[in-house]
Amino acid sequence: MTKVHDLTRTTDDVVIVGGGLAGLFCALKLAPRPVTVISAAPLGQGASTAWAQGGVAAAVAEGDSPEAHAADTVAVGAGLVDEAVALGLAREAGPRIHDLLAYGVPFDRDLEGRLAVGREAAHSARRIVHVRGDMAGAAIIAALSDAVRRTPSIRLIEGFVAEALLTEDGAITGLQLRDANNAVARPVTIASRAVVLATGGIGHLYAVTTNPNEASGAGLAIAARAGAVIADPEFVQFHPTAIMVGRDPAPLATEALRGEGATLINAGGERFMAACHPLAELAPRDIVARGVFAEIAAGRGAFLDARQALGARFAEKFPTVYASCKAAGLDPATQPIPIAPAAHYHMGGIAVDTRGRSSIDGLWAGGEVSSTGAHGANRLASNSLLEAVVYAARIADDIAGRAIPSPARLPEALVTPRNTAMDIRAEQRLRTMMSAHVGVVRDSDGLAEAVQHFAALERNAGSIALRNMATSALLVAASAFTRRECRGGHFRADYPDENAALAQRTMTTLAAARDVAEQLSERPLTRAAQAMIA
Repeated sequence: MTKVHDLTRTTDDVVIVGGGLAGLFCALKLAPRPVTVISAAPLGQGASTAWAQGGVAAAVAEGDSPEAHAADTVAVGAGLVDEAVALGLAREAGPRIHDLLAYGVPFDRDLEGRLAVGREAAHSARRIVHVRGDMAGAAIIAALSDAVRRTPSIRLIEGFVAEALLTEDGAITGLQLRDANNAVARPVTIASRAVVLATGGIGHLYAVTTNPNEASGAGLAIAARAGAVIADPEFVQFHPTAIMVGRDPAPLATEALRGEGATLINAGGERFMAACHPLAELAPRDIVARGVFAEIAAGRGAFLDARQALGARFAEKFPTVYASCKAAGLDPATQPIPIAPAAHYHMGGIAVDTRGRSSIDGLWAGGEVSSTGAHGANRLASNSLLEAVVYAARIADDIAGRAIPSPARLPEALVTPRNTAMDIRAEQRLRTMMSAHVGVVRDSDGLAEAVQHFAALERNAGSIALRNMATSALLVAASAFTRRECRGGHFRADYPDENAALAQRTMTTLAAARDVAEQLSERPLTRAAQAMIA
């Protein structure tokens, strides 16, 4: 690991921000080119990848095809999936799975030695490759972390967060970093004409989430503040089966449990999803999340019942979920698991092209911080890890094939020289407001209140980390306010139908989100909103 005093003001390295799947895979694909990887947490910690229980979607089984995989992706995406992007993603799945195998990922195999595949919601075939049922994410991160540490061309800087992008004439010149454990430490700068953001999603902006604390939208915020185009920020996927045992983040009960036959019941023992969709428990996630949300809102509660489908086999088939339940004093083999929808995945992000290039010269983005057009308004299960490796490889190829100018001299003045510690109460209010007003079910009044609150917080926060959270929250809320329809992961109670005229992706900027807030500034806050932000 590189120590802080080893940081130089200029580097010819490609700088990758993020220690999850996209960042590490890109760094390995760029070897032996010099790369600096910046990770806020030690490798193996803090990345959403490590928490992923489902696996990687790939049409590798006999009788399946990339075309079928792409068709399922398009069908789930509620009219907004870029079909060419989805097909390209599906066609590159096989080679990327073999890359992961080469890096040491121990995917499950059947008795004949072939990759074992499972089925998850809205897939028309069994095409999810797993590791020990629900341990794919952790196994992938462990294998890639080991590979990165063994690669001499990769310089690793752990314990630093990127808090601002440095630009000149519309092009990237470097980053401003700060010690992740010391908010008031003097920041440091690192110069590079090639920066890859792989910082993960926005789940921690919500009070109920399955994402680690590091998934707070920082990468999205710094790109937006630098002027990057942001795509589809209103589309947030809520996992329908977060385990409600009083933990933050909430443990996840993987989709694969329902693929194995587990059912969703209320406190009266009644299955409720059959009345919501023909696929019942295997319906698209947005529909299942709303079904679970409705049962909880009606006071009937919601539970995942695997007693009949798995019973005594639960611990062996799904050790991670089993351990989470047992730690809370619950035996999922004999008891239903209490659940609720939780912020899980962001379909929106930094708009990128098929090579991972953003609208800012010299800035690429991969993984959940990006928006490629592959997910549309609703992500198909287990497509996220696939997208991360496919685009990480494409970014590496794109960077390898172009000449990167030598870094310019960085400005002496820091972008944000001063910082304050995180205001915990303000952070909690932001997260509560996101869950209450920008969550599973949204409406005009709640969204307007959220937009105004986040815009004020973005202007006035003394903590850069809090300001970045407010920036990302504002982007999501403003776009959700503007999209007056229901589509995929975006559900408006006051506009309950899908509007064919709005079947297009959102392309926006931070300036546009601020404009929405300005237009709403004359709108009085309700008493409930005044109480929430008091």
